Amino acid sequence: MVRPHRPFAACNVLAAAASGVIDFIDNQGGNAETVLHRAGIDVSWLTDPTLPLDLAAYVQMMEESAAQTGNGNFGLWYGQQFQPQNLGLIGGVTLAAPTLLSALEALAGLFPYHQQVTHTAFREAGGIVALEYRILDGAILARRQDAELTMGMFVNVLRSVFGPTWSPEEVHFEHPRPEQAQEHARAFQAPLHWGQRTNALIFKRPAEDIAMPGADIKQMDRLRRQLLHAAHGSAGEVPLIRRVQAEIRSRLVDGTPYIEDVADALDIRRWTLQRALADEGVSFSDMVEQVRHQLARLYVQQTHVPIADIAFLLGYSEISAFSRAFTRWFDRSPRQFRAHEPRLA
Repeated sequence: MVRPHRPFAACNVLAAAASGVIDFIDNQGGNAETVLHRAGIDVSWLTDPTLPLDLAAYVQMMEESAAQTGNGNFGLWYGQQFQPQNLGLIGGVTLAAPTLLSALEALAGLFPYHQQVTHTAFREAGGIVALEYRILDGAILARRQDAELTMGMFVNVLRSVFGPTWSPEEVHFEHPRPEQAQEHARAFQAPLHWGQRTNALIFKRPAEDIAMPGADIKQMDRLRRQLLHAAHGSAGEVPLIRRVQAEIRSRLVDGTPYIEDVADALDIRRWTLQRALADEGVSFSDMVEQVRHQLARLYVQQTHVPIADIAFLLGYSEISAFSRAFTRWFDRSPRQFRAHEPRLA
């Protein structure tokens, strides 16, 4: 088969992640051709689930879909209807695992080959399990739709075992509370927590490991090899600056980030990180300021999010400190900015 030509991208997601998106956009009253054009995606790139799509373009496609259809919860409902068998190689690996826990471990361990530059983790403590997800490219700012659809994909893995009415104990999202959050409660049937360090499903560990309905070790191994081949054996790379941005972003909800914590997350020494940033002509405090500046603009345009909540999400202990910083960046207060800038859902 001759594969459609597409430009090289440093960070990719396999096209299976967009399975059925054209029909879903059209069914939501949007124009898929317009959405794909705005995101810089050629429709031919969606014809083969193992073809790589630029990750930033894929995430933008979901944001454009929400804007173009007028459905602010586009990603939420696209993810809720997205069944694991439609997720291509990573979905096949998961469904062919021998048990549920091994399926979740495979999903978390191999997902960065399906979608590069992504943190996924399967953590367990005290009988409580967390299945985490976060994009590690700090240049991808607006990514709410992607987070909500991915949590829907993940929850459907568990519902394929426990049935369609299964629900987690909690669902965490890194973005602020959206305007129509009651739809999220209906979709997940669980308490929701916004402005968290990572996106995650939180649920109780089954008392006994459960056999997967489609368990097939040989099939699992074959699909695993195909997945690694499709990703060229790489979980992707982005420039250090963008990884630093991502780690700063994840820590802002806990206050002003410390360089030691970011260096530890990147598995490098503090002085190595300082020298690398200096080589780029910036300091760590410059980077914190930059991330706050970028997210402040994104969040303030979401007019349903209280200014006090934005200050907290950006790591400020007082609204006044945030307002002063915002005015310095944009020459107007957050409220004045909201009055003159386009509104985001």
